[in-house]
Amino acid sequence: MHLWRRTFLTQTALGLGSVALSSLLQRDAPALAAGTASASGPRSPHFAPRVKRVIYLYMSGGPSQFETFDHKPKLDELDGQPMPESYTRGQPIAQLQGQQLKVLGSQFKFARHGESGQEIAGILPWTSKLADDLAIIRSMHTDQINHDPAHTVMNTGTSISGRPSMGAWVTYGLGSESADLPGFVVMTSEGGRNPQPISSRQWGAGFLPGRYQGVQFQQQGDAVHYVPHPPGVTPAHQRRTLDTLRRLNTEQLQRQPNPDLETRIDQYELAFRMQTGIPDLLDLASEPRHVLDAYGLTDDRLNASSFARNCLLARRLAERGVRFIQLYHRGWDHHGDLVKYMHTTCGLTDQPTYALIQDLKQRGLFDDTLIIWGGEFGRTPMFQGKGAEAGRDHHMRSFSMWLSGGGVKGGVTYGASDELGYHAVENPVHVHDLHATMLHLLGIDHNRLTVRAQGLDFRLTGVEPARVVQEILA
Repeated sequence: MHLWRRTFLTQTALGLGSVALSSLLQRDAPALAAGTASASGPRSPHFAPRVKRVIYLYMSGGPSQFETFDHKPKLDELDGQPMPESYTRGQPIAQLQGQQLKVLGSQFKFARHGESGQEIAGILPWTSKLADDLAIIRSMHTDQINHDPAHTVMNTGTSISGRPSMGAWVTYGLGSESADLPGFVVMTSEGGRNPQPISSRQWGAGFLPGRYQGVQFQQQGDAVHYVPHPPGVTPAHQRRTLDTLRRLNTEQLQRQPNPDLETRIDQYELAFRMQTGIPDLLDLASEPRHVLDAYGLTDDRLNASSFARNCLLARRLAERGVRFIQLYHRGWDHHGDLVKYMHTTCGLTDQPTYALIQDLKQRGLFDDTLIIWGGEFGRTPMFQGKGAEAGRDHHMRSFSMWLSGGGVKGGVTYGASDELGYHAVENPVHVHDLHATMLHLLGIDHNRLTVRAQGLDFRLTGVEPARVVQEILA
């Protein structure tokens, strides 16, 4: 009499959950069937890559380019005056509809930094030290003016929900070099004005196999749900259960090949290995005091969720072969109290960003890591609110981001907005161009990374022509 897998899993005292956790003891487990290998292992790029991994510092809410990387003397000159209608006529506006539009000058002084003379605002003293390592793009533009759809465009290349995220595309195209951790990891922190939630579909796999979705490390409790050993279950019992499950699955695969089953067991094996990989990753006690100080991590903050801690974990993830690491910091939605909350958000993110890049350099990881900094859009040159409590509305026509690391020219500024910072007028860079450039540095031709779904061939960069921004590449 055959014992069906479902019967075995439902009748066993451990159940599916503990089965999925048991294999951690067998780091180099045999393949599921003769001749098969891990479906999530590393794969060959289209051409020689410049970098192995991406660390994406995602400033959720939309940082103001006028208080960070896009100096506009004309804004200061016209501060408080009506915004010329020639700029705004017929343009989409988020929350300023029907209001009198007035110009708001930069709230912080800009200065030139490094040998390159990059202009960076004084609110970012640590990032200013990185001037010669940054390629600042001042001509980014996107398709959506409100947060959730703009997040979706930045993460998936389209405002249509349910498509694969960029991290999922990258791990689908290249696999992972990490044995004990997911190929795509997401961490969040918050601090600032209106830290809106981020939907988990922003790091989803869409129509790609589920193993390519981002795994979110939780801020409290277990970093990953359901990974720790269930109470009362011994490692030896888990090992016996897993061995039995593998024999049953191997027999089933030999009779009838099933890619979904192979994928599921592959993920079980990863979950098993994560039982030791994650505790080792999160144990910051081994970090020297000078490293913790560099990130601004005091003893009482080592285990608290913060952008600083996430940056240090990002370096540790990079060392362990994780392919795509995305850090969201929520709090940049500065419709009001712009000065106050810029001090908050920059105070929480500026020093850790500098520390991360310096740490990557010291450990020989900078040259094969791409670091990206930016939000889902920028802010308007017009002010919102009154007096000292003024802020800026959402803006999609022009905003700033920067890239650094392997394959990127340091100390360059690319593109420009008009004199009031409303439109990208010189070398505009769309989100699709950013994605194409990122994939190029990883050794992937964005036109060739396609998946057929629903009768169509999809790609991260969409159907309109996208270009690699060669001008910022070393």
